[in-house]
Amino acid sequence: MRVLVVTAVPVERDAVTRAFGGTPEVLAVPGAELHRRGAFDVLAGGAGPAAAAAAAAFALASLTSHPYGLVISAGIGGGFAPAAPLGSLVVASDIVAADLGAETPDGFLPVTALGFGRDRFVPPPALVREVAAATGAAPGPVLTVSTVTGTAARTAALLAAHPGALAEAMEGFGVAEAAERAGVPVLELRAVSNTVGPRDRDAWRIGDALAALTEAFGKSAPVLEGWNRHDH
Repeated sequence: MRVLVVTAVPVERDAVTRAFGGTPEVLAVPGAELHRRGAFDVLAGGAGPAAAAAAAAFALASLTSHPYGLVISAGIGGGFAPAAPLGSLVVASDIVAADLGAETPDGFLPVTALGFGRDRFVPPPALVREVAAATGAAPGPVLTVSTVTGTAARTAALLAAHPGALAEAMEGFGVAEAAERAGVPVLELRAVSNTVGPRDRDAWRIGDALAALTEAFGKSAPVLEGWNRHDH
């Protein structure tokens, strides 16, 4: 099975690709370079849900000669303490658009409460369990935000709205939208580089998170390329 992995930036793309060893074949797709190694195609689609959705959609539409059986949003992200400490891994049980909706005098309303759209995708539960077992990743909701959280008040508000959330990132929901429209299952895998809360760049551990991401794909590669949704 061929797997499409969508990251935000080249350093994440390269961290994923290193897990597969050797030198990847580089292919051009609209707006991006796709790095192919074995069953995995990895691209850096840009930061934020819109760029991620566009990149994933172009790749899914362009490479029809090798149709994908799975799309993964992958990279580093913020972890909610203490459930997701620095350097740990999170695999999304739910991919949630945490700030898609409307502000009201009574608080935030998700887009679904407004009567249209959707605010979450649910990856295949069996695959989530298998990846968690292979990598040691914690399974739980991963929030997609367009603005990285930088205050304690916003952190508390997100956890109140999404109890049990483990991490936040900026691309998962966009990748999931593209995958859903192509009829392909989606997964999100994140390595925690920083704690969600007051912004403190000196406390971030990006290098450790990228190393954890490489290790995670090395451990999960047999599960991912051998997985068949029709067997579960």
